[in-house]
Amino acid sequence: MRTILITGPGGSGRTTLAAATAVNAAREGTRTLLLSADRTDTPGAALGAPTGPAPTEIAANLTAWRPDADDRFRQDLTAFQTRAAGVLDLLGAARLDAEEVTPLPGAEELSFLRALRDAALSERYDLLVVDLPPLPQALALLSLPEELRRYLRRLLPPERQAARALRPVLGRLAGVPMPAEWLYETAARWDLELAAAEAVLADRGTAVRLVAEPGPAGADAVRAAALGLALRGLATEALVANRVLPEAGPDTWRAGLLAQQHKTLTEWQHAERRHDLHTVPHLGRDPRGTDDLEALAVPGVNPVPAPAEWPVTDALATDGVLVWHIPLPGAIRDDLDLVRRGDELLITAGPFRRIVALPSALRRCTVAGAALREGELRIRFAPDPGLWPAAAR
Repeated sequence: MRTILITGPGGSGRTTLAAATAVNAAREGTRTLLLSADRTDTPGAALGAPTGPAPTEIAANLTAWRPDADDRFRQDLTAFQTRAAGVLDLLGAARLDAEEVTPLPGAEELSFLRALRDAALSERYDLLVVDLPPLPQALALLSLPEELRRYLRRLLPPERQAARALRPVLGRLAGVPMPAEWLYETAARWDLELAAAEAVLADRGTAVRLVAEPGPAGADAVRAAALGLALRGLATEALVANRVLPEAGPDTWRAGLLAQQHKTLTEWQHAERRHDLHTVPHLGRDPRGTDDLEALAVPGVNPVPAPAEWPVTDALATDGVLVWHIPLPGAIRDDLDLVRRGDELLITAGPFRRIVALPSALRRCTVAGAALREGELRIRFAPDPGLWPAAAR
């Protein structure tokens, strides 16, 4: 199954182009699901048919789904209270009724990730087109599974669960209740769900399309998004320049806008070598219905793109080091920071930060230096004599 994640700055038309991508794929016979994170029915306005909390068939081979995060949060909280009934009763806590529950911050993102997982695991579709929130909310959403799983492993490490059998005995000796079984079961279930969502994002068939209007604001947004996506290890398949104006005479009011668009498009053609550039002309109106969406001429569903790779190259014979290559297009040397902590590396690039596990070979090395060249961070690792096999030195 192919998954295409579509995002862009607010007001760039990303939802409309996501709908157009889904419509075109369905017309070609591909069983397609359009999954949207939009709280209002913007996808339905573009499709000319309402969408909602249940998957709705829009046309042949085309289904649209806009999950209801509020309802899912109420269901999850009710189930949680049921599982934790013993602890809540012990504490004298009053349970919440579903009618009085409003979602907490972050609940909407978790609900959408669960819907993404469910859609990707479904065998009803061949293509999943995901209308993500605007940047930078989309970048935060895409980083959530990996970061939450890391927090769970630190707060409730799996090895501690081996002591489950001792908890009743320890509780009687200490005279106080010990952590309940449901805590670890809940953490394990969350980890499993987050791992499934993370697997969808890391799949070789998943790629990102950026949508932006050519201009100074769009150029800044694309530059930041390309760096943030690269740091997450997500492949950017295409950059779609939306609402490109037709040519006009020098005396019209559009002349200034055209010059601005041409300047940005030229920059994108020369700078964005890691993905294809596509232009979508302005229709002169807001697209409404499948006929208008087909007229947008969005790029089709390409073959599976090359995944984003962070290779390690062996330069032991020549320089005595291993080199880790991390693509970071648009990164600035002064905004880069690296911190080694055990078997992890904390990478900061501008406003973005990620903690990544070191490849196994690099865990037995020390950091010998780093350099940023042509949009790629190259980190040099020297073998630690105390840990590196003698035969390899």
